[in-house]
Amino acid sequence: MPRAVVLLSGGLDSTTALAVARSAGYQCHALTVRYGQHHAVELDAAARVAKALEAAEHRVVSVDLSTLAASALTTGGTIPKNRSLAEIGAPGDVPPTYVPARNTVLLSLALAWAETLEARDIYLGVNVLDASGYPDCRPEFVRAFESLAQVATRAGNIRVHAPLIELTKAQIIELGRSLGVDYAMTHSCYDPVGDRACGRCDACALRRKGFFEAGVPDPTRY
Repeated sequence: MPRAVVLLSGGLDSTTALAVARSAGYQCHALTVRYGQHHAVELDAAARVAKALEAAEHRVVSVDLSTLAASALTTGGTIPKNRSLAEIGAPGDVPPTYVPARNTVLLSLALAWAETLEARDIYLGVNVLDASGYPDCRPEFVRAFESLAQVATRAGNIRVHAPLIELTKAQIIELGRSLGVDYAMTHSCYDPVGDRACGRCDACALRRKGFFEAGVPDPTRY
């Protein structure tokens, strides 16, 4: 069985990416990064997901970006609330929840583990539709990192899979449900109250929209 490293945050998208990798026949090694995010409840969600989806291994590594990467998710600041869906992801809109170079760092860690495991495949759950305007969720970024991986490793021949990149949240949910994903175990909120989602941040708005458009009851605890 070929191995794949899957970046797993515990959110809706990364959970679906793990399910896709598993359905493709990979032995999945899940990697969660504690990067200094204030919404660390997602780490608990990642552990639940890794167990439920039978990851061969789940590792959590700490790389504190808060001293370098200014973001409402790491160094504080106002997390946008109650924005309209038209505002979220509008052209040129990069919200304060964007963490500079986060996906570059996370993919670099996944690449290091993949090379150690002699794995040739990395999965991540970024998507450019129904997203919050993050520049490192674009297809151009994924292609560029995959090109980097060929010259940054001994063997090369690394594939970076972003199977959700051009799907809406509704399509992602439909795909996950077809693969048996229980989204009640996932967490997406940027500003949770305890283990409950705030219901008002961009991540909550997009999650709600996805379940509504998919015609699926939203299992999130608000």
